[in-house]
Amino acid sequence: MSEPKRIRGGALLARALKEKGVEHAFTLAGGFCNPALEGFMECQMPVINCPHEQVAGHLADGHARITRKPAVCLVGPEGFANTVPAMLEAWGERSPVIFITGSSTLKRQGAGGFKEIDDVAIAAPLTKYSAQITDGARISEFVDRAWRAATTGYPGPVHLSLPVDIMFSSFQEDAGRDERPFVRTDQPIPRAWPDPDRLRQVLDLIENADRPVLIGGHGIWWSGGEDKMATAGTKLKIPMFNVPYHTKMLGETCEAYLGLADFHQYHPSRQAIQEADVVIMVGCRLDNQMNFGNPPFIPAGTKLVCVNGSHEELDYNFGADVQLLSDPGAFFDALKAIDHDWADWLDLQRERRTNWVSEWSDHIAAESASDAENGRLMHPLQLALDVQAAMKDDDWLVFDGGNTHFWNEIATNIAAARGLTLGGILHPGNYSLLGVGVSFALAAKNLNPDRTTVLVTGDGAFLSGGLSIEACFQEKIPIVVVVDNNGGLDCISQQQERLFSSGRHFATDFRDIPFHTMFEGLGGYGEIVTEREALAGALERAIASGKTACVNVKCRGVISPIVAATSDKRDKASIE
Repeated sequence: MSEPKRIRGGALLARALKEKGVEHAFTLAGGFCNPALEGFMECQMPVINCPHEQVAGHLADGHARITRKPAVCLVGPEGFANTVPAMLEAWGERSPVIFITGSSTLKRQGAGGFKEIDDVAIAAPLTKYSAQITDGARISEFVDRAWRAATTGYPGPVHLSLPVDIMFSSFQEDAGRDERPFVRTDQPIPRAWPDPDRLRQVLDLIENADRPVLIGGHGIWWSGGEDKMATAGTKLKIPMFNVPYHTKMLGETCEAYLGLADFHQYHPSRQAIQEADVVIMVGCRLDNQMNFGNPPFIPAGTKLVCVNGSHEELDYNFGADVQLLSDPGAFFDALKAIDHDWADWLDLQRERRTNWVSEWSDHIAAESASDAENGRLMHPLQLALDVQAAMKDDDWLVFDGGNTHFWNEIATNIAAARGLTLGGILHPGNYSLLGVGVSFALAAKNLNPDRTTVLVTGDGAFLSGGLSIEACFQEKIPIVVVVDNNGGLDCISQQQERLFSSGRHFATDFRDIPFHTMFEGLGGYGEIVTEREALAGALERAIASGKTACVNVKCRGVISPIVAATSDKRDKASIE
């Protein structure tokens, strides 16, 4: 009788992930991870090797945000330390990334093994689940546990540590499969069904409202409920907004969608939210972005309803007047059954949006005319608008930076109101981590190879993570990078100038960096733009080149509304 086939622990890991349906892994190849990489190769799992472990983490995060399925970031022990910022970013967006560490030997744990760190403890505060696998026969079980933690309830990143001696040791290929669950493929995610009495209370509250407003967040995206949200909003004509720092869920085909629930980046949202008599937040958290549900963001006399698909989310929303545990899709199915609409209330918000777009359009036209007349560099909002004017429907837009992010949020709402329907938008999440732009753009282009992907990045943000551009060249996945180059950390400079008694900024300036020539040196396309008249042609040439390209645009620093609103000179510089 022949002996059962034996394979390394790393191969068991790769097979378990493949069985779950993982489509991509991202890594910086290291000796600790070689058995897993061999397993990925045997499983024909696409693997992108990155120039830095943080890049691998951001790529996995971007991939997960777009596909809404877990992606894998595989690194060694010292590389784990480099992925911590990517864990933070994924945690803020509740992105189900599976971080896997090939860690120091289990046999000599605690004795100073090669590259030994307590990765499980470090990852614990930034993940939903962090565990070390101590028995090779349980590798598939731990993958199953991590997957379930990442995808169920309120999703989020997870971490598994696989010691190198288990990674390299041999086990039967069916190790651990004699216990339930025998089937460890990806299973349907459990959904929360609303309590009928509490659901009726919420629906009655909305039906009797004169001016309801709905704000959608992460929970809708991760549960795939955005189409049902659009259907309910369109039928009932309830004004709908998106929480800031989150993937745009609805396009311009939904007449009820108005933009960000952000008083600074979309001013009309203030009027709608503060005039509303009922605010329904679905899949959101009452965090700093929502002023924790408190006045003046949401007036004390307004009824605040929070609908969330998991107890984890509801725990953040104890301040709500009414809480409802419900899958967002199930809630929207019930909501659209209301025999009522708020057409006049929605029309008022759409009129306000039209006026807002007109005011900003007139303002930026006057600014740009003055720039041309006085020989000044371009306004960053004009740059953002011109970039989107060069894009087509279904193209992907990524932006990264401080003021660059904020100006592009404003431009996105203006361009959308003018009819542009992008395929998707990615940007830093709740923690505003700079340097994610190239990785996110690469992820978007990798998943949408037939569409143009454009990244608009501040110069500071590009310096934080720009060398990840090598992965685009290595993998032959071309993106177009537009650098909003104002010569420094402009967002911070402006805060300092309003805070410091001297009225000056300090330690925030950069030298004149020729980003475009760096791309040329790597084999891509590069061009510098110093006048607005040259921008359209430069963008057209960059896109047409078919190469990873950089348009290095010299812009002037202009304080964005959100920075102006959150920093008062000398007295305070609050960011909440």
